[in-house]
Amino acid sequence: MRIVVLLKYVPDITSDRRFADGRVVRDPAEGSLNELDENAVEAALQLVEAAGDGEVVAVTVAPATADIAVKKAYQMGVHRGVRVTDEALAGSDYFGTTAALAAAVRRLGEETPVDLVVTGMAALDGLGSVVPALLAEELGWPQLTLAKSVALADGTLTITREVDDAVETLAAPLPAVLSVTDSANSPRYPNFKLIMAARSKTVEEWTAADLGIEPSEVGLAGARTVTVEAAPRPPRPEVELVVDKGEGGLALADFLIRNDLV
Repeated sequence: MRIVVLLKYVPDITSDRRFADGRVVRDPAEGSLNELDENAVEAALQLVEAAGDGEVVAVTVAPATADIAVKKAYQMGVHRGVRVTDEALAGSDYFGTTAALAAAVRRLGEETPVDLVVTGMAALDGLGSVVPALLAEELGWPQLTLAKSVALADGTLTITREVDDAVETLAAPLPAVLSVTDSANSPRYPNFKLIMAARSKTVEEWTAADLGIEPSEVGLAGARTVTVEAAPRPPRPEVELVVDKGEGGLALADFLIRNDLV
């Protein structure tokens, strides 16, 4: 069984996020593997282990700093890593990124057929949650999204997911695109053997030309959305501390009224 798991290198959510020329500034010292992608890696590894044989290939579209994310996936047990890097891809929106990911999946499929693409439920830097659906459309594969549980039998993938006040059970034949939620599993902790093995593993680098991608279709040139303006988050207001000397209730009521909270 061959599974492609999609990864994203994202800025630390506790750091100050910055924009330059309409693009997020990605400092390697402040970034990491998108936390929700760890659930995707775990799901892919579990499926391959249940099948008894197979390969999990991590793919990311990012600059060289994203090797941090791929190395983390190696430490969890991923077998191979591919990074699609090209200046033409800089500034790609969801559609451009999806086009590059789809091209990478197709190229991998030319080597050995890909049975499944697995993603997390969202990337914590953008929270768009649309790439799985866009990728399924681009590849012409069925999509099973926001899975809380996953099972594979006789070439059919079955998931359960929670929607509003209901629980759905959906199934689709392989190949397919799957996204999992953060409640689908508990990502494994890397063991010492895998950590040491990850040090010697390299990340393959592919360019847009390698994948047959036209520069006009990706990056800022092909983006359908543009960041018009970005400003730093405003500072927190000073804390108003009231010592209760018997009139705390009045002070609280006054605060609520002044701030239109009642």
